[in-house]
Order: sequence, then C-alpha cells, then structure tokens
Amino acid sequence: MKVAVVGATGMVGQVMLKVLAERNFPITELLPVASERSVGNKINFNNKDYEVIGLEEAVAQNPDIALFSAGGETSLEWAPKFAEAGTTVIDNSSAWRMHPEKKLVVPEINAFELTKEDKIIANPNCSTIQMVMALAPLHKKYGIQRVVVSTYQSITGTGVKAVQQLENEYKGEQGEMAYPYPIHRNAIPQCDVFEANGYTKEEMKLTNETKKILKDNSVEVTATAIRIPVVGGHSESVNVTFKNDYDINEVRRILQDFPGVTVQDNTDVNTYPMPIYAEGKDDVFVGRIRRDLSQPNSLNMWIVADNLRKGAATNAVQIAEYLIENDLV
Repeated sequence: MKVAVVGATGMVGQVMLKVLAERNFPITELLPVASERSVGNKINFNNKDYEVIGLEEAVAQNPDIALFSAGGETSLEWAPKFAEAGTTVIDNSSAWRMHPEKKLVVPEINAFELTKEDKIIANPNCSTIQMVMALAPLHKKYGIQRVVVSTYQSITGTGVKAVQQLENEYKGEQGEMAYPYPIHRNAIPQCDVFEANGYTKEEMKLTNETKKILKDNSVEVTATAIRIPVVGGHSESVNVTFKNDYDINEVRRILQDFPGVTVQDNTDVNTYPMPIYAEGKDDVFVGRIRRDLSQPNSLNMWIVADNLRKGAATNAVQIAEYLIENDLV
C-alpha cells in the first residue's frame, strides 16, 4: 500500500502516523504531505525519516489511499484530484460529510455501505463519532426519538494554537490566542462559529451527522458544545428518549457488547469515564448510565473518548483497514 497522509505535520496528522504504526498498517511506501511551508521538512515514521512533499507531487505519485486532515478548503480542492488519479481519499474535514453522494462512515456502524466506487469517504466530526458509537446499538434495539447532548470538548480539537494558549495562560505569559477569551480556569460555550439559527457549526454537525450515520432523519438531536481546559479528550452528557421502554441492565449489556465501546459504570467505587483516562486510547467509554426520572423511556449517559484518536485518526485508519480487508482498494 502506498499511503499519503495529507496534513502530516498537523496535530491529527501526527496521530494518524502514530496509529498507522501502532496498528501495523500494511504500508509499502509512505508519502507525508503538507503545505508549501513544510515541504522539505523531515518526519519520522517507524524509525525512518521521510521528507514532506507537496500536494501536486503527492497526486502525481498515485497513492492507493490518502488520509486527509488538512482542513475543508484543502479537501474541497484536492480530494477530487486524488480521486481522479485513482486514489481513495478518507477525509477528516467537514467538507464532504453532508454531501448526498459521499458516505459518512464509522466502521463499527456502517462500513458495510462502502464500495470500490467510493473514492472520497468522509470521517465524521469527533464529537459525533463518540456519541453515535453509543447511540447506534441502542437505536437498533429501542428506536431513538430524541437526543439532548451537551459536550465538554478538549482544546486539542482546536489545534496546536489552542494548546499553546492554555500553556501560556498556565504560566501567566502573553501569547497568541486561539479563542476570544482565556481558556485556563474557564469554559467557553462556543465551539466553531455561530450560524443564523443561534447554534454553532459544531452543534449542527452533531444534529445532521447523527441522522446521516444512523440513516434516520426522524432522530431529533439538540446540542450545546462547550470548550473546556482539558487536553485528553471530549466528554458528553447525553440524554436519550426512546420510542420503547428499556431495561437498564440490558442497556449496559448492549453497550458493553458493541465493538469499540467500554462501559465504566460502577458508582459504588466511583468508576466512570474521564478524559484523563481516555487519552491515548481508541475505545469510547460510557458511564453514569441511569434512567431519566423526569421523562418516560428516557436515559442519561456520560460518554468520553480521545478526540484525536477514535474521534479522528483511528476512525480514519479503521476505514482504510476495512477497505483493504474487503478488497475495496
């Protein structure tokens, strides 16, 4: 496999390289790709140095798979060029997610939809991925009517600039700001830009992407996305109303049996998911599972995952693995 990693010098791109190495992905040739200012720099992969190349050169080298994490504008311009050259693109930006002809894939849920004709495959938003990993098996069993989600999102979702801002504020130093306000000792109720309806883009991604992945437009989702001074991963408080009643022990069994989900839910010994323990792991962790006493057929959950891994890099690599295992590339 000749594999290009587009955005190889960025935060998610670096985690993609790490995940490819950890999972022994069958790479015969690696093409680390980045913007012009990074071309010529060296990156290390599996104890070997590789020179970063530009997008035009990468297209000309006809990789089998290109993992994109270089922003929406780059994806809109360059993903079709790779696809035309015969490369299968797995894109981590929001550029193609809601395109009616492009698949939006979480492998454990809907990889079976993929075909050889899918040359641009969208990786969902990080906060959507971890939520639907818990919702999908429960939707299959009980039928979901409505979801109310509040997210508590890591600064790593914004990128290196945000991490630097937090570090500067810890030290009491002035520096470049990723956010319009301090993030240290603060919670900012804004992830991404506001839309005309009063919701942010991040909140609408949770709404729209969930419907597409579950293939059910009747599932209503309302979201509030909050940025907090945490590095390890995203957390979500999720309230679900089902069409049918449920058994709480069966809910726990369904979640525990679903691949990629780990239930951490023992309040007797204060066991529940936290980003400090999710960091660096690929599973989605679910806890605080309890009946909503105020509404019939309703459930509360707390869902945590590393947003750079299952929320981005690992999910993309899992899609690539599925393509190879099923001779789709």
